[in-house]
Amino acid sequence: MQRTTKIVATLGPASSSLDVLTRMLAAGVDVMRLNFSHGTAGDHKQRATLVRNAAHSIGREVAIMADLQGPKIRVGKFALGKVTLKSGQTFVLDADRELGDEDGVGLDYKELPRDVAPGAVLLLDDGLIRLRVESVRGSEIVTRVEVGGVLSNNKGINRQGGGLTAPALTPKDMEDMKTAVAIDADYLAVSFPKNKEDMYMARQLLRAAGGKALLIAKIERAEAITALEEIIDASDGIMVARGDLAVEVGNATVPGLQKRMIRLARERNKLTITATQMMESMIYNPVPTRAEVSDVANAVLDGTDAVMLSAETAAGRFPVETIEAMSQICAEAEKSDEVKLDRDFLNRTFTRIDQSIAMAALFTAFHLQVKAIASLTQSGSTALWMSRHNCGCPIFALTPEVSSQRKMALYRNVQPLYLEQGDDREAVLRAAEDLLVTRGQVQHGDLIVLTIGEPMGKSGGTNAMKIIRVGDHR
Repeated sequence: MQRTTKIVATLGPASSSLDVLTRMLAAGVDVMRLNFSHGTAGDHKQRATLVRNAAHSIGREVAIMADLQGPKIRVGKFALGKVTLKSGQTFVLDADRELGDEDGVGLDYKELPRDVAPGAVLLLDDGLIRLRVESVRGSEIVTRVEVGGVLSNNKGINRQGGGLTAPALTPKDMEDMKTAVAIDADYLAVSFPKNKEDMYMARQLLRAAGGKALLIAKIERAEAITALEEIIDASDGIMVARGDLAVEVGNATVPGLQKRMIRLARERNKLTITATQMMESMIYNPVPTRAEVSDVANAVLDGTDAVMLSAETAAGRFPVETIEAMSQICAEAEKSDEVKLDRDFLNRTFTRIDQSIAMAALFTAFHLQVKAIASLTQSGSTALWMSRHNCGCPIFALTPEVSSQRKMALYRNVQPLYLEQGDDREAVLRAAEDLLVTRGQVQHGDLIVLTIGEPMGKSGGTNAMKIIRVGDHR
């Protein structure tokens, strides 16, 4: 059985040649992430074209995810590039300062003095440096260094426990949305949303720019945890962004939150991506650590749709090997994934016809032990509903819409395939059967479950299920 968990990989200097990118896609990448924190609009357009060309060369469709930068809550630059802070010393964060030294540094985020008060703890450089606020004087935040270390240009700032008021969408993000629309991005990841309003605004701005991408909320602020359910409901999916989140809520809190986030999202028929430091050691090493293997496997067992690589593929020495290793870990973890379909259906009610058909197909496939489910779909919603439950059976989503095919590349246990669909129902069903046979997914004599909508070609119109034995129509 093929790997069902999807892999998101970040494009960067290490992976921006056609040769490396093609090998990465062949090794199993399902979604390419373009990080809008780096590069120009021209760079992103060039890389998106590269992704489409590489995918075309190996006969696959992959999704493109545009990941917005969000607010830059960072220190400014130092005259010498970096300083060493010692525990116990005074250090000033000054919104009006140009260049920094051992005594203080400027701020990219000019509102920080308004967001903190004496006693607040500021964590810099992913929590490696810890400052406690002693006083605030106008543009200056006077702090005492509790944990020192080397601090270099533009390192990030988090407040322990959250509480920074920076808006999720900056003017740069709004411009970058237009670039995302221009490259026809399939997913748009929104950084640092605090509540459902941030996601509503992102969707409104995206639609106004002419975009149809699905929205992924990156859960990386403490405030997002208290508003988690409303953020999930306002999004198409979430990213468990464990870096900034861990700094704000504490490392030890994150594993439990990861499980809760994935469970809540799946219950609401939303997508999930687990990210940050999954295979970090492979930036420099050709094999992962055993702890990283366990981390990836646990995310799979939690039910995540996808696991994500950042610097490992953007700047690492072994981008292709990292994907191969991650793919193997996912496939092995899936073998021990428990099928609990009947329990999933307890106390659930279905209000839509197409959702009821999707659930009926899963139930039938599980109890009849069929070889495959084939969902003939326009938008992909039927396949999404089916993918929220593990029935131990592969789901093939057959669609005439390339945009739907690309979006479904992120859905766990769904293999999206392109299939022209005319008005002749029987001809379409035969074509679906032939496609699965030709690809070696089923053979004559196998049972498969088909879902279809009548009349044909209507989005959200799935209203029929059929059980067939392959080859019987001949």
